[in-house]
Amino acid sequence: MILEPPAGTGLRASVIWLHGLGASGHDFEPLIPELGLLERGVRFVLPHAPDQPVTINGGAVMPAWYDIREPDINAAPDVDGILRSVDYLQRLVAAEIAQGLPSGAVLVAGFSQGGVIALHAGLTHPEPLGGVLALSTYLALPEVLSREMPPANRVVPVFLAHGTADPVVPFALAGAARDRLNGLGCEVDFHAYPVPHTVSLDEVADIRAWLAARLAQWLD
Repeated sequence: MILEPPAGTGLRASVIWLHGLGASGHDFEPLIPELGLLERGVRFVLPHAPDQPVTINGGAVMPAWYDIREPDINAAPDVDGILRSVDYLQRLVAAEIAQGLPSGAVLVAGFSQGGVIALHAGLTHPEPLGGVLALSTYLALPEVLSREMPPANRVVPVFLAHGTADPVVPFALAGAARDRLNGLGCEVDFHAYPVPHTVSLDEVADIRAWLAARLAQWLD
């Protein structure tokens, strides 16, 4: 699903936003107008994950960017599934660049599973992107990321946000992701909110401000 800027508004930047497990591209659709960027020439690409069996949910088929095999989401990661979705997201990025956008005018974002893919794809992209927005998520393949991240991507801004009462992706994993990314030399803007596995109103305000700052050079 794609939300385009109003007719007559030139395309200046793009944000590709991945949903979480069992959701769809429509999940964050109501949030986009609240960010105040469509009318400034920002396109939002909200893809749908493919349906696949998810082990942790008894093999039920649902939209998923990769399989989750254990209650401990850090155990037995679905490496092939993760990298397949990373490749898919990077192809979406390439499609935006092919329309004439500089790589710095393209940002990737994601919630939960989608955040896993956004972090890995955004930080291993061959050219530095404009930023990575990662919500209620974690680093699923930190060793692979450490090996594959181009040194130039240390300058890619990362917005990392998490609820302190998250029962799905433990808050400790957000801290571990922040520390790992800081260790790689990344610029991490870390935010914690007293909420469960969701996006709070305060978080939306912070996302809006962060995106506006990251995209300012392309919109003004």
